[in-house]
Amino acid sequence: MARVQIKIAKDGSKRYAATVRLKGYPIQSATFKRKTDADKWIQDTESAIREGRHFKTTEAKKHTVADLIERYCTEYLPNNKDRTYSEREQKERIQKLSWWRDKIGYLVLADVTPQLIGEHLDTMTQSNATATKYLKNLSHAFSIAVKKYGWITDNPILKVTTPQQPTGRVRFLDDHERAKLLAACKESPNKMLYICVVLALATGMRQGELMGLQWRDVDLKNGVAILHQTKNGECRRVPLSGLGLELLREYAKVRRIDTPLLFPSPTKPQQPIDLKKSWLNALNKAEIENFHWHDLRHCTASYLAMDGASLAEIAEVLGHKTLSMVKRYAHLSDGHVSNVVASMNHKIFGGV
Repeated sequence: MARVQIKIAKDGSKRYAATVRLKGYPIQSATFKRKTDADKWIQDTESAIREGRHFKTTEAKKHTVADLIERYCTEYLPNNKDRTYSEREQKERIQKLSWWRDKIGYLVLADVTPQLIGEHLDTMTQSNATATKYLKNLSHAFSIAVKKYGWITDNPILKVTTPQQPTGRVRFLDDHERAKLLAACKESPNKMLYICVVLALATGMRQGELMGLQWRDVDLKNGVAILHQTKNGECRRVPLSGLGLELLREYAKVRRIDTPLLFPSPTKPQQPIDLKKSWLNALNKAEIENFHWHDLRHCTASYLAMDGASLAEIAEVLGHKTLSMVKRYAHLSDGHVSNVVASMNHKIFGGV
């Protein structure tokens, strides 16, 4: 049932008060200067209610971006059952979302548009890669507002053009550089540096994954480590072999009993050791420039590619869900690809 009533405003002008009453739903009302607007509102509102759209829009007008970010950071991140976010990742997401809260926190969700978000992205002085992380974190919060909170019907952030990304960095050590770096690490006063660098090169583990390893996660007999908290949220099995496994077996003979970590801090055993100073000193001693710890992971991937591993195999070792992140190593396996093509041609055409 719907009706329009004429009311007289304080200035003597007419106003048209529209009311929509549908059984099982709260009464909806609005006031207009023209009767045609009131009639159209009634028609649109009745349709939206029957199709289940109206009250979702109401929620979007009720909650602000700040409300969403607050709930996402305090309720979703620490208690999500689908994926465990490490304290470090939670801190990073909260920091990025705080930037958005300062910029657009006052807006109700219904007023957030792709154009508005794009304008704020254009003001960022950070790199495109960093800006993309800010955008993805905000997008995930909005997705949760759609899927779990029912505050909005779709995610406007998905319609924002992602900043163009530079070509992925591929910096790996040649044989001479690798030998110099390993020698410098072996001579370091920090006895954990050498084994950590060897394991990083041998497995492709991220620094956080390596530093978070606990003895219960490592099977030295069968040569395997299990990563429970990875960047993509999935458990990953990491093969251990060669020098890395040999060093780890020797290292395991003397364990600290006050911590479950493989590589604990000397002063705070419940926290991983900080290798930054020792690492930089080793790089300096080995005279290696333009190289970061994360580049050890690039080394692993590059060596795999040059040894003939497929992109799918490299992605599996590194823990990537898709091949897009490992395509940067494709050129390093050109020889292997050529051999595969040559072998195929030989089989179908013979030795011509």
